[in-house]
Amino acid sequence: MPLDMEKKEDELLRRPLYLYDLPQEVLDTLSLKTDAEGQEQQVIEQGIGRPSDESPDLTTESVAGSQACSLCGVVFPTIQEQKSHLKSDYHHYNLKQKIRGHKPVSEAEFEKLIENLDESLSGSDSSDTEDEDDEPSKKDTTLTALLKKQATLAERKQGNEVDEEDGARKKKPTPGKHPLLWFGSPVLPENTYFGLYRAMFSKEELEKQEDILEAIKRRQLPPIAMPKPSKNGAPAPSSYKGPHIFLCMIGGGHFAAMVVSLAPRQTKSAGPLNREATVLAHKTFHRYTTRRKQGGSQSANDNAKGAAHSAGSSIRRYNEQALIQDVRELLQDWKGLLDTSDLLFIRATGSTNRRTLFGPYEGQVLRANDPRIRSFPFNSRRATQNELMRSFIELTRLKVQEINPVATPDASKTPGASAPAKPAKPAAPKLSEEEETALLHTSQLQALIRRSKLPALLSYLSTNSLDPNFRFHPPDSQQNHHAPTPLHLAAAHNSAALVSGLLVRGGADPTAASAEGRTAFELAGDRATRDAFRVARSELGEGGWDWEGARVPAPLRREEAEGRAGRERAEREAAEAERRRAEEERLRAQGGPTGGKVRPGRALAAGLQKTAQEAREEEARGMTPEQRVRLERERRARAAEERMRRLQAGG
Repeated sequence: MPLDMEKKEDELLRRPLYLYDLPQEVLDTLSLKTDAEGQEQQVIEQGIGRPSDESPDLTTESVAGSQACSLCGVVFPTIQEQKSHLKSDYHHYNLKQKIRGHKPVSEAEFEKLIENLDESLSGSDSSDTEDEDDEPSKKDTTLTALLKKQATLAERKQGNEVDEEDGARKKKPTPGKHPLLWFGSPVLPENTYFGLYRAMFSKEELEKQEDILEAIKRRQLPPIAMPKPSKNGAPAPSSYKGPHIFLCMIGGGHFAAMVVSLAPRQTKSAGPLNREATVLAHKTFHRYTTRRKQGGSQSANDNAKGAAHSAGSSIRRYNEQALIQDVRELLQDWKGLLDTSDLLFIRATGSTNRRTLFGPYEGQVLRANDPRIRSFPFNSRRATQNELMRSFIELTRLKVQEINPVATPDASKTPGASAPAKPAKPAAPKLSEEEETALLHTSQLQALIRRSKLPALLSYLSTNSLDPNFRFHPPDSQQNHHAPTPLHLAAAHNSAALVSGLLVRGGADPTAASAEGRTAFELAGDRATRDAFRVARSELGEGGWDWEGARVPAPLRREEAEGRAGRERAEREAAEAERRRAEEERLRAQGGPTGGKVRPGRALAAGLQKTAQEAREEEARGMTPEQRVRLERERRARAAEERMRRLQAGG
């Protein structure tokens, strides 16, 4: 091959090629590889692999790059994509297959296995508005659900299997078509082909080879100049009539949708024209609808076991309806763009998610029988805007891969029996509705106590009809073992205001003891908190509780407690002022003309800085966390005002 041709070939393959923006030399030389389906091949490309009976030979560096997964038979152009694959459910499933002595599956086959599951795949990507506390456990992924489902089906099959003597015959599954079409071109090296997804073409275009090539040429679009979309994801002006596609993912309470123009956007740069995708509209939603640590939507659980009566289930039911309303309102707002879209790529696993999109309901926008609808022919992660853009690039970008026929395996070289599967770890016991509700209340109450939110704490107890002596769940955890009730936890946090409010206004029982036999008073770490118990004893009277059993000392009137606190504060301030005066005198004496080696200014500044720190610590003693935050905010405000005054005076 001439040197100039090799250089031109390298330049062509070095930059990404997209279906709607192909160079003329590629368009003029494309030819469909007609024998791709008739031959048994090892197809390696980014995101989809068809492993052979033996491990793929990845020693020869491919065009796309040298990063590879020998288990799944996939080569990646970048290390980032390889790392993402190693974290995916697809790779983990093939690891499970290898441990059990089974053959790995291709990604297309893995997609078929999970298409009937109710929840979407878990991934590392997340939207900006997500609340991590609302997420299901990372251990509770689609991979876990798939393995459990396969185990259940295997048990049923073993129990219901009919002997061959009765005439029963097993029907072999018909292999589906490969999701990629492969095209040859003289601009590519030997045995290297371009790959395009079948989903980008219509049924009529796929019937004839000439129609596919002509369809590719018709899809070439000139670059357009369009304003950037608004930050809130509002649709582009209705005057836009160019070709575009709609992409949508929904599952696990996550929804993401995007409308992307197919025509490349043209901008001027230092070199050649830079073309990039133009997002006409985008929007993401997230609602807490999944039962934490158990998986599955609340509606699916209600249909299987009946309606649950808990705070968590009520919240999830409300959020499911709110998500349905938000999604349908968005589809109605985008109706103009959806009606004119060339293709509609939708991932909606589970009947609940499909009903959200396809109804039926009044004013329905999407129809399940729309011929433009396609599924994503590759593995996808959580529904986010970044995932939709990644999917759009994956759909429209040409794959450049080497395809070699796979040699027929020799029966004499068939390996022996595989190693026995490792015993599976015992599954964690599922929580009941009561336990799940107790966990929810525990997390909410403890969060309010840590933040010293007394009105919100009392309101939560009243709204949810909870006993003020509510026992945190699970009781065997370390924190709940030492501080099992709200009063115990408030005392342990030295929150005098919370202790007083829970006793006087909330009706908390001071005699309640922890598993160690300690009352809340015994957990108080400062005198202000202990005085709050004594003041409550004075205000509630001796007949309310067994104060002696609660280990609370003699009652103390509120005026006495406040007066004593005021006197002690005044004494501390006077002692601190005297100490600072003596320290200043000492530093002046050391820094005089006959004195030491330290200059007066620096010695005095160092001494004053140290005493100021001690003063701040002394002033914050006995305060609640909320009071400390307020005090620190006031200090910073005064310091900022002082800096501004000095700047103005200096100017």
